[in-house]
Amino acid sequence: MAAASSRTSKSAAPKSVRAKTGKSGRTSYPRERIKVVLLEDIHTGAANAFRKAGYKDIVRLKRTATGEELSRIMREAHILGIRSKTKLTAEVLEQAEKLLAIGCFCIGTNQVDLPTATAKGIPVFNAPYSNTRSVAELVVAQAIMLLRRIPERSTAAHAGRWMKDAKRSFEARGKTMGIIGYGHIGSQVSVLAESLGFKVIYHDIAPVLPLGNAQPARSLKALLEQSDVVTLHVPGGKGTDNLMGPKALAAMKKGAILLNLARGTVVDTEALKEALTAGKLGGASVDVHPVEPKANQDAFENALQGLPNVILTPHIGGSTQEAQAAIGLDVSDKLLSFIESGRTINSHSVPPLNLPRQDGSHRILHIHANQPGVLSAINGALGKANANITGQFLATNDAIGYVVLDVDAKRSRSLVKALQEVEGTIRTRMLY
Repeated sequence: MAAASSRTSKSAAPKSVRAKTGKSGRTSYPRERIKVVLLEDIHTGAANAFRKAGYKDIVRLKRTATGEELSRIMREAHILGIRSKTKLTAEVLEQAEKLLAIGCFCIGTNQVDLPTATAKGIPVFNAPYSNTRSVAELVVAQAIMLLRRIPERSTAAHAGRWMKDAKRSFEARGKTMGIIGYGHIGSQVSVLAESLGFKVIYHDIAPVLPLGNAQPARSLKALLEQSDVVTLHVPGGKGTDNLMGPKALAAMKKGAILLNLARGTVVDTEALKEALTAGKLGGASVDVHPVEPKANQDAFENALQGLPNVILTPHIGGSTQEAQAAIGLDVSDKLLSFIESGRTINSHSVPPLNLPRQDGSHRILHIHANQPGVLSAINGALGKANANITGQFLATNDAIGYVVLDVDAKRSRSLVKALQEVEGTIRTRMLY
């Protein structure tokens, strides 16, 4: 969506974000009226965090929502929590009549149409680092399992066949692990792998300082040619689609192992199947898939099914109790911080602001199209209202601007009304 299309007129400012007065006399929403909806079996710690903060209307579903059910949720929810299966398209987000913030209780935000969320002034938060350790442990575990040919030997034992031999079975010690993508997960894999005796090399599109004795490879091709185990930790998108296609797979060492716990689109599955069946590669582990079922009861199909030297797992890299608890607390903390104080650090849509609390004042949030004249109009409204400003904060991105005002309580109510009339306003809300 182009930036110009996000310039919502003042008449489009949702009623749901205008100033309210609670029973306690505090401005803005009373907590008991804020509806929190958590989908996809988000950890109970998230719901508990909202309860401890005084929120009462909390709905927690163990599944995703689609169709009319999702439409109803979008019309009713003030805070929405999702994981990776719920798709918040532009069409779905346009139905968000009351939505104040979105929490993605997972690593990515690919499931949310961020340009639309930005245009509507809805902050989107996620937990990019909370399951790092869980993914890193599984990578190292699966590498060892494949080096020792455990999958095919386990299958044989279950079928009553005895495969006791040392053929094509190797230790991790002394082998080279190549890490493609040396970010938070890749670097943690590096530390764990080195502690087991792997020699670690890595490739990243940006210069990254190594941990321990890890060394950058001269190029991606050089990494593939040297590595006994290659593990992928890159984001999805056009730059990484089919990164491991026929050409890259052909560059790998004969008998090498490939691990993909990144994104399903990063590996050409048919090309990988061919490399495995031809004996070019010694094994593979795939946790993420181009097409994944929406629910556990749905069928799963993959071209690699049935291959004896392949570990297939159902996108469980970060699925440990510890990781899910950490994600639940991380994202709920970010959502509460925005709802309670207007803080937007780590938001993927609304510009980031980290705000100190100003006692003795009211706080007003103003989100507007990033167009000439808005800030001048805001300051003009402040002057006309003769408002005593104790704090003013501004951040912008290409599409929108975010202003937080701490004002004298005596003038705050009339000022909210004046700010709603500023041309380019997307939403205005008195926080407290």
